[in-house]
Amino acid sequence: MIKSLAVSHTFNLKLAAVALAVLGLAGCGGVVSGAGPYKGAIETENTTYNLVEINANTIAPYMRGAVRPMQASIAKPTAPSARLMPGDILSVLITDNAPEGSALFAPLSTGGTQLKTRIDDQGMISLPYVGRQFVAGMTLNQVERMIIKQLKGVTTDVQTHVELVGDLSGSVLVAGAVKSPGRFSTLQGPLTLLDAVNQAGGPLLEPHLVNVTVRTGSQVQQFNYEDILAGNNMLLRPNSEVVLDRARQRFVAMGAVQEPGLKDMPSQNTSLLDALGSVGGLREASANPEGVFVFRMGEGTNLKPTVLRLDMRDPAAIFYARQIVIKPDDTIYVTNAAVYEWQKIISPVVQTMLLGRTAGMYQ
Repeated sequence: MIKSLAVSHTFNLKLAAVALAVLGLAGCGGVVSGAGPYKGAIETENTTYNLVEINANTIAPYMRGAVRPMQASIAKPTAPSARLMPGDILSVLITDNAPEGSALFAPLSTGGTQLKTRIDDQGMISLPYVGRQFVAGMTLNQVERMIIKQLKGVTTDVQTHVELVGDLSGSVLVAGAVKSPGRFSTLQGPLTLLDAVNQAGGPLLEPHLVNVTVRTGSQVQQFNYEDILAGNNMLLRPNSEVVLDRARQRFVAMGAVQEPGLKDMPSQNTSLLDALGSVGGLREASANPEGVFVFRMGEGTNLKPTVLRLDMRDPAAIFYARQIVIKPDDTIYVTNAAVYEWQKIISPVVQTMLLGRTAGMYQ
């Protein structure tokens, strides 16, 4: 009995000593930490970054911008004439109203003479009595005038009409993050950017996560797909290329949050509150609500990084978190509470000592 009491007394002394030591370490701020720096270490004065305590006086530079209004304008369905290129297929109608017996082609009254020809890899076509002619880069009207000119003197009264029935020059290529990439014809009419993307099955990702690049051969333009939906649609020039790819709209969540990791922005104009909500919020059992930080790299002429600190114990912090904008490549880090850090170390120590005590009682 005396031996058992001695073991119990020794155990209690050891447990108290360990508890005091661990609490002392937790209070130091930089020794005991979770999956990142401890709150005290971040707040220590340094020259590496600017620490900003978010409150009513400091929040203004970090607030979200106003939501851009929807536009009422629409893309008008008129496009410049397509310039022919190798691979295009032309349907050529030639009518000849010369006196019967001298006409080379059928008269208009019988439907004329219908010919079909493909522009070869050298940009040439070949037609009866017209011969082999270079047409790449021409418009349809220019080809009609060329045919009439070549037939002048061969027949007396000729008319012609040229249509594009198989086009590369008038088509639009859509590739990248769409459901059905491919080349789409403009034979039925001009295509807007939304037309082309819709014909390709639409984007694979949420609109704000999609960048759209339009190449015309003379210029390159880039858009966010959500902006296009908001009214920034445009008419595509023939032979344009449209490429959809993932926008770099991601942030990192670390520390005492429910779902840490690399995450997509939940919207184009994401607030800190939106971002925290998208990762399940803070872990109530372990998070230190006074230690919610946003790490941001320097921008423009100010290359020094910035760390924003928000005290979620402050009731106004919910409103601040709704106003603070999260930018791509930001890191949201929530520190662990000191008592949680203490529990992580003291729990296995206590379990070990309890096992030792149990073993000692049977000796």
